[in-house]
Amino acid sequence: METRFKAAVVWLILNGRAEQALKMLAEHYCVSVPKMKVGLPKGRKNKTLGCYSTKGKIISVLNSDTLKEPFVIIHEFYHHLRTAADSKHKGTERYANEFAKGFMEAYLTAARETTGNN
Repeated sequence: METRFKAAVVWLILNGRAEQALKMLAEHYCVSVPKMKVGLPKGRKNKTLGCYSTKGKIISVLNSDTLKEPFVIIHEFYHHLRTAADSKHKGTERYANEFAKGFMEAYLTAARETTGNN
């Protein structure tokens, strides 16, 4: 069941429905839905694809193409999830990466099962 959920979240993001994916994630983890914004805050490097602002509970992405990047969206959602639990804790990058990686692996597993390629 968890694999299906994670795969569905990735699928939604890949298909341009990041806001719907964020709603699913928020409901699943019992947190508020973060806002989405295209364009990074001032002072952020263009090498950064996304960031999370605790002040406004906003996931900002570099450009509209990044809205279809599941790893970035899920990684930033992890920061939202962690700050919902503890406003002082922003979550480490390593843990955010591992969180996002788990979703990507679930998507690949579901894709292999669907096509019959193990």
